[in-house]
Amino acid sequence: MAAHAHDSHIADERYIFKPQTKRTLLIVLVVGLALFALGVILAMNSGHGHDDHATSRAATALTASADQHGAADTHAADEHAHHGTAPWLKRIYTSLWHNNIFFVGIGIIGLFFIAIQYAAQAGWSAPIKRIPLALGHWMPIGGLIMIALFFVAGHDLFHWTHGYLYDKNHAEYDAIIDGKAPYFFWPMAAGSFPVFYVVRMVAFFGLWYMFFTWIKREMLAEDLSGGTNHWYKMRKYSAIFLVIFGFSSSIGAWDWVMSIDTHWYSTMFGWYVFASWWVTGLATITLIVVNLKDAGYLKMVNSNHLHDLGKFVFAFSIFWTYIWFGQFLLIYYAHIPEETIYFVQRMKNAPYSWVFYANLLLNFVLPFLLLMTRDAKRQMSMLKVVCPIVIVGHWFDFYNMVTPGVMQQNGGVGFLEIGLALTFLAAFLWVVLTALSKVQLVAKNHPFMAESLNHHI
Repeated sequence: MAAHAHDSHIADERYIFKPQTKRTLLIVLVVGLALFALGVILAMNSGHGHDDHATSRAATALTASADQHGAADTHAADEHAHHGTAPWLKRIYTSLWHNNIFFVGIGIIGLFFIAIQYAAQAGWSAPIKRIPLALGHWMPIGGLIMIALFFVAGHDLFHWTHGYLYDKNHAEYDAIIDGKAPYFFWPMAAGSFPVFYVVRMVAFFGLWYMFFTWIKREMLAEDLSGGTNHWYKMRKYSAIFLVIFGFSSSIGAWDWVMSIDTHWYSTMFGWYVFASWWVTGLATITLIVVNLKDAGYLKMVNSNHLHDLGKFVFAFSIFWTYIWFGQFLLIYYAHIPEETIYFVQRMKNAPYSWVFYANLLLNFVLPFLLLMTRDAKRQMSMLKVVCPIVIVGHWFDFYNMVTPGVMQQNGGVGFLEIGLALTFLAAFLWVVLTALSKVQLVAKNHPFMAESLNHHI
């Protein structure tokens, strides 16, 4: 009876979003905005990008001999970078898109993580489910930002939105992009308003948020009434969501990231984006759990639970590397010019090449070496080191997916990009911690709680 009372006391835990934490986040937000403003001023006053035309021409020449179309596309995109929107403004749009894709992915993974736990009938994760639930609160905000950004900056971010590409009488008519027109514009005419594309974006976010609200509703109802009825409902919703997520996350990856480089495609890209999102989400969940545990919360969580989270981060860092290498090796080995241009642009050109190699160091080498031993996965101090490395590493991963295709030779990692990343981070954490403070920190009547308390590995 005494033990039961103790468990009940633990289950009544509530996270308090303290004024000190709020102040820290506001400082991060202000610093981020200040760096962003400084970055914009520097970008406006510099002629950045014109010195890199030699590397641009080198990359273009690589494709010119075997694929005239690839060369034309690279050249046309490069021309538009200089005759369309000012490079500094385009850089703002690119960084906004990059950061939003990155953080919205963490939000979606919050829901995906919960769905996986229910579908697999996992018991170990019962005390930590409120953390991924809190991540999901960013989803509607990220969705609204994405839709607004597409309407404001779509022409600058996506080459395929330009109507003249579909006009056979125009000098810049592009047969390859015209062939893909129905995917973007159906049922409208090619080059008009991309109805099909926008409907997909709205539908995916709508579906994800709908399942999020349903699962959240059942999770909170379970706190009040107990029993297994809510758990069975959540399992049903989770199974349906996972099927929907399976295709919608891949199509989202094609729409929002791969279509930036409209000529290029990879059959592994949906998996690649998912792997990057997934391991980032796992690292974020782990980092929040460890910090809450450190602050005296989550008394039910022990080194066995940390070990499981550490294993997830370790294993899926290797999984991401497997997908990365599979995609790279197939394209490198086939040596088809219209495919290799994607990697040539990122490996050989000044602003992106160091990111390309840092990506492998931060996302594979360091997590692999640091989390290799059993003890490392169970130590909060080690998880506090590795998880930020993984999160920052995958921020760079998404940077290299998005920026080269839009900015060509005018990209960079400077105050502008770092400032926007800090701004998004502060806003994201504010939303997540606010959501976390409004509910029980631990699911009170979870049917698998006893199993989780006796979890030993």
